[in-house]
Amino acid sequence: MALTVVSGNGRTWRLTEQIGSGSEGFVYGVDDTRPLVAKLVPDPPDPEAFRRRVARLVRQRREPRTVVLLSGTPVRLSWPLVPIRTAGGDPERVDGYVMTDMRHAYQPFGHLLDPHVRRALLPGATWATALRAALALARLLAQVHAEGYVVGDLKPDNLWVDGTGRVGMADVDSWQFTDGPDTFAGRMRTPGYTAPERIGVPPGTPPDSASDDFALAVLVHQLLVAGLHPFAGHPAEGGDYVSYDDNVVHGRCRLLDRTSVLLPRSVPPADLLPRPLAEGFRAAFAGAGSRPQAAGWAGLLAAELAPGRLKVCAANDRHVHTVERPWCPWCDQAGRGCDSYPPEPREEA
Repeated sequence: MALTVVSGNGRTWRLTEQIGSGSEGFVYGVDDTRPLVAKLVPDPPDPEAFRRRVARLVRQRREPRTVVLLSGTPVRLSWPLVPIRTAGGDPERVDGYVMTDMRHAYQPFGHLLDPHVRRALLPGATWATALRAALALARLLAQVHAEGYVVGDLKPDNLWVDGTGRVGMADVDSWQFTDGPDTFAGRMRTPGYTAPERIGVPPGTPPDSASDDFALAVLVHQLLVAGLHPFAGHPAEGGDYVSYDDNVVHGRCRLLDRTSVLLPRSVPPADLLPRPLAEGFRAAFAGAGSRPQAAGWAGLLAAELAPGRLKVCAANDRHVHTVERPWCPWCDQAGRGCDSYPPEPREEA
């Protein structure tokens, strides 16, 4: 039986297939001529707080700071458009909201991180595309911070990307923001994308922009190193691998200390990164005090996309790399049994 939802002014929508789910809610298609989806949160921890949060975000959509973020085509943020409740339910309750369907302009961010999926669904993507996506993400996050918002749970699952490297965000309802005298604190965190200073702190501890900047550095690293998490690897000192967060807490990262982790020989070489970006990652992962902000990352990444900074491999035109490296890092990786950017298959005669 299809779900029907109702807005406060009586507008109804019929929901179609479930297209996603998260820790708190479910996302459904909407039967509408416009590209819309609906997020339902059936059991929020505090229903009244959730109702107020969604109502304030819907209202803020018309404020100057949010209008700036929502400008441009395609839209970069899947912002809550209208609160909804399930038909026949409590008329005072908010069960979720309608938002823009990012699928009409983007693909899931993870498609650019997985070499096999990328080859199938984003066949034209190269390392230059990853650089452009990293720059777009850094610029968008810098704008979000400049307008007083904190994402708090920045991760691939709430990001979108297209074949040219444009980036969008969803799950705005989990952001931290202020509205008049009220602060709506961020409440979510994801292992592997949580800053070390937030690991182990009590649930409900508000995030800040510095925690977003850590997650940004992780995501930029994943984009530029073919999906490899910067804190991936088995502890070199022995003992069992526990989690990304355990490696984060103990500083196990090959960019910080090559001897701290053991990685498969097939991963991309660490020296594929140009020096300014490698230094940015080391600063980001060494501690909050030295961590580059989103705007700083945007500057570093824009410099690497300047004319003359990229080189195309003579052996494989899918292999793009920094001019700082005298030979192709992707050919080096391919020689060890895994090519993150394999050549296009040749058609048989």
